[in-house]
Amino acid sequence: MAARRKSKRSGAKKKASRKRAKAGSRKKPKAPARRKNVARKKASKKKVGKKKPSRSRVAKKKASKKRASKKKAARKKAAAKAKRSKRVQHWSPDEAASAQQTVKALEGEARRIHREALKGKRPEIKTPQRSLSNVSLHKTKGYLEIGRKRVVRSLTYNTVRTFAQTLKFMALSKEMIGIDDLASKREVYYQSINWGQARFKDQPESDGVMDDVEAMFSIHGVSREQLRFVPEEHGGTVAGLLTVIDRDPETGRDVRIDCRSLGSGSYTVPSLVEGLRFETDAKFILAVETGGMYQRLAHHRWWRKSESIIVSLGGVPSRATRRFLRRLADEHGLPVYVFTDCDPYGFANIYRTLKVGSGNAAHINRFYCVPSARLLGVTPQDIIDYKLPTHPLKDVDVRRAKAALKNDPFFLSHKPWRDAMEQQVKMGVRAEQQAFAKFHLNFVMDTYLPDKLGNLKSMLP
Repeated sequence: MAARRKSKRSGAKKKASRKRAKAGSRKKPKAPARRKNVARKKASKKKVGKKKPSRSRVAKKKASKKRASKKKAARKKAAAKAKRSKRVQHWSPDEAASAQQTVKALEGEARRIHREALKGKRPEIKTPQRSLSNVSLHKTKGYLEIGRKRVVRSLTYNTVRTFAQTLKFMALSKEMIGIDDLASKREVYYQSINWGQARFKDQPESDGVMDDVEAMFSIHGVSREQLRFVPEEHGGTVAGLLTVIDRDPETGRDVRIDCRSLGSGSYTVPSLVEGLRFETDAKFILAVETGGMYQRLAHHRWWRKSESIIVSLGGVPSRATRRFLRRLADEHGLPVYVFTDCDPYGFANIYRTLKVGSGNAAHINRFYCVPSARLLGVTPQDIIDYKLPTHPLKDVDVRRAKAALKNDPFFLSHKPWRDAMEQQVKMGVRAEQQAFAKFHLNFVMDTYLPDKLGNLKSMLP
């Protein structure tokens, strides 16, 4: 009985072990496909990391970042411009009228170009023809005047760049007027770096377009300085019975400069003279060619004894100096007497430019010439009368004199000047202002100038 029980137990154990072996050998059921894919993705992320975005997504992100940075830069620029424009304008009535006239001319030209473009026409820019064939001496007005001939530039494939540069100049001008600022030629050249394909290649290209813009707006009676483009050179120096009333650009308060109380120094004419006002009880203005002679007259306060204003030209006078003299002469009815060396350059370049302007810049002569000016000396007749020491005329002097006698409208219209130039060529000599020092250093103040001022007929027109 016991043996049977043992055998039964061992058989049951064997059956149980066989069942367990069969159960272990059976395959596990397959997981659904979706669950399997998810598991694979998780495993791949653990091994490789995050999957790289596609190229299109990268490009979109870059483009959005670029747009955001552009918007940020534009906001900064607009904020800076708004900050500048908040600057309070402290203009005098004359300055305000000048600014209004200039802005009106700028906007008028811009609207005209815009209208032509909308109508499908080729926009045009008209400028005076700057050639001697279009220049004549206006005897009533007293200066070389530009004629009515015009140069028309249409917008074409070849002119689109110059057209764009011209419009950029106009936009810059209006912006500077709005914030009461100005720019030199060199600064405008560097400004153009931000103009994209319209930027200037070099300074001469920039200067050429600026000259065209000036000529374009001269038709409207607007000068380059009113457009807020100023020359590099400063004006001349001034001493005498004159008070210049300027303004402080920050506060708008009047600044009074008494040209009698500057010690051993002098007042320097600024680049922009339109906003200046003058108070004077002088009887005349003496414009002096050389700095040395001006220093002598200013040092000895000759202007006090003669009740005058003296202005140093420094050779051919700058635009600012000519405009200063023109305004002072017109507004106070003062005669202008010019004191130069006795040579064809002093006559045909310095004096002629001051009195009637130049042929190449005839479109702006009405702003910068002084038709009331007369030449006090030194004349060829003065060389004879005062027995001045002389120097032989150079070949270039003779050529300049003959060219003036043959071609210059100013000399052709004034017989006294033709006679004087012919006399000098015949004499073959020239003389300097300082030649009067032969007698003594102050001879020019004590004798020569009083003699000439007492005999106005001896002056040349």
